Amino acid sequence: MAYPEEDPPEVSILLLGDAGVGKSLFLSRLTLGRDAPPDAKLPRLRDLDQPYPFNIRMYNRPYRFEFSDTASPTNYTLLRPSVIIMCYSIGDPESLESLQKTWKNVVETHFNYDESMPVIVLGLKRDVRSKADYGGNVNEKRQFVYPQEALRIAQEMRCDRYCECSALTGELCREVFEDIAKTAAMTTTSNGGKTQGTECSVM
Repeated sequence: MAYPEEDPPEVSILLLGDAGVGKSLFLSRLTLGRDAPPDAKLPRLRDLDQPYPFNIRMYNRPYRFEFSDTASPTNYTLLRPSVIIMCYSIGDPESLESLQKTWKNVVETHFNYDESMPVIVLGLKRDVRSKADYGGNVNEKRQFVYPQEALRIAQEMRCDRYCECSALTGELCREVFEDIAKTAAMTTTSNGGKTQGTECSVM
């Protein structure tokens, strides 16, 4: 079946998470496209320009993905996303705990209109883990989150996917965007975008 190029399906995607976890930087990286070099300069985005549109082609048809985050000029609780991405900083264990204590409740309270809506957990600032100097001293506070720890929490929250990347270095950003794009595209089908159990995209 042919789809008109000028009328691609639109999928609204909302990023939730504490301030400072890296949502804006991740969106900035996405604007460069999937083939941008890791050292490309990241543009500064304006909150007033949300939602940020991304036009791509998948499965021989065009799609338009519209990304917003908690700084949206429209109160984010009033948005009607088709996909939710709960974000935390790998360099801030408390921001992962906040997904359980705060943001899961936000999702269940304000976005419970669609039980088939996929929810993704995204770990940002992956580069922090490789830079961390953690000697294992029991009195030393760990400054990063292990991937298996975050995956366990994503599974406990019954989220559909877990993935992580570094917007600063570009590490795994292409793979994460492809995961998000596939999930978003599936929401336009009769089967919806939910998966059977949590999938993990960590390399």
